[in-house]
Amino acid sequence: MAITEELDSVEKELSVILVRQKASSPEENWNGRFAWYEKMRKESPFTFDEEAKCWDVFSYDDIETITKNKEVFSSERPIEGERNILNLDPPRHTQLRALVSKAFTPRELALWKPRIEQITESLITELGAKAEFDLIRDLAYPLPVIVIADILGVPESDRESFKHWSDILVASPKASTPEAFAAFRKTRSESIAQMTDYFLHIIRKRQANPQSDLISVLVEAEIDGQKLTESEIQSFCGLLLAAGNETTTNLIGNTMYALLESPSRYEQLRKVPSLIPSAIEEGLRYRSPVQAIARVAKEDFDFGGNKVKAGQELILWIGSANRDETHFPHADQFLMERTPKNHLSFGKGIHFCLGAPLARMEGQIAFEHLVKRYPSLHLADSFQLNPIVSGFVYGLKSLALTAN
Repeated sequence: MAITEELDSVEKELSVILVRQKASSPEENWNGRFAWYEKMRKESPFTFDEEAKCWDVFSYDDIETITKNKEVFSSERPIEGERNILNLDPPRHTQLRALVSKAFTPRELALWKPRIEQITESLITELGAKAEFDLIRDLAYPLPVIVIADILGVPESDRESFKHWSDILVASPKASTPEAFAAFRKTRSESIAQMTDYFLHIIRKRQANPQSDLISVLVEAEIDGQKLTESEIQSFCGLLLAAGNETTTNLIGNTMYALLESPSRYEQLRKVPSLIPSAIEEGLRYRSPVQAIARVAKEDFDFGGNKVKAGQELILWIGSANRDETHFPHADQFLMERTPKNHLSFGKGIHFCLGAPLARMEGQIAFEHLVKRYPSLHLADSFQLNPIVSGFVYGLKSLALTAN
């Protein structure tokens, strides 16, 4: 199954990446990686790791160049089965992207805005007068999951199952032991099988009776006279569920954490809500939800004296590029007034994130409602740093806040 193989490949890479960062704990990985990035930008911005057998790339300019050069640096990963648009090269990537992008046009997003407002308001209202709540659990996570479910056409009655599968897709083992990895793999395989069967059921229902949702669009779409296969549609649904959830959740959580590291920032945002769009962009730059992406060299290539061989993998450290001092003055500071539109958090080139406008809209609406509802927010006394254990994905599992 393509989704399982792809996640297994990423899992192997992440274990190697965490070792290279020499992090002894998730907390150290969360905070210490930026010092590692800075060290590597200064000393070895483009370097081959003999143990991992891949290139690490840290500077903004090098990463931007590679992401734009689709002729030499491929997004296709060494997996079997159906691929999604993340791991396809042109021309198939171009064809699929043209189809699915119809769901993310400015016109379509404008139609979705009232619904996102309604979902956000409902989630915040459910908090009632709680003095303490978990921003991730209560808002940042359910908001994008509900939105993606609606876009795909998942009935409200199935949303809990949908949330569960989303949790499993982006989860990590509970411990770094063989037993924990085995239990995690078993749970994930079972959940992916359930999700795949569920999407197949929805796809076949839409084949018989199309609705006004994205699965119906994909079912009816044709590329050069041929319809997408059921596996291709399933693969994209799984991708949208995982990527659409994780990015927005961590955008909201990471930005709020950056704001509350210095409480006066939240107060400033509340007083000047017009700063919300730039605060979101700065959050995307400062604590990027995706810290790295991978490319594979299609052919031998001399990159500034570095002899990259065909078939070698390159890890592009987006989190490092977004802290590159040559592009972002005072890069290690969170500056709400900054408008870093040139950050690389959504990628670059043909693989620029399709859902970027949706993630930005969800984040902006979430913060507009939060600053309106809560005149004051602080990290709760019970707050403990609880980061996602990952080399690529960067975010918090929980974020306990007090409203006082």
